[in-house]
Amino acid sequence: MSTSDLDGIDPQVPPSGTGCVECDASGGWWFHLRRCAQCGHIGCCDDSPAKHATAHHRSTGHPFIRSYEPGEAWFWNFETSELYESGPDLAPPLSHPADQPAPGPAGRVPANWAQTLR
Repeated sequence: MSTSDLDGIDPQVPPSGTGCVECDASGGWWFHLRRCAQCGHIGCCDDSPAKHATAHHRSTGHPFIRSYEPGEAWFWNFETSELYESGPDLAPPLSHPADQPAPGPAGRVPANWAQTLR
């Protein structure tokens, strides 16, 4: 990722929590988590039933998300539809807790979750 891409990324902002903000508030569940690289909002991916990370981008215009999955460091630019294998270091933590399952969170994922995706 080039330095010209840093507009829309604030490396000092910590993530909003360990799970999707909206799913946690409504009792929902997610497949994978994404972190807004500008404000730290944690939302669920587009394979999740509610697609809150994309909804956050649409409502705020914040251009970049980073995976919030353990071991993943990629960024996605919504404005250009570009994937970056890496980018600037963000404030920790860099992922949800390793013991938090995906899909998650534990206890809220339906038994037929695989049939409900996309």
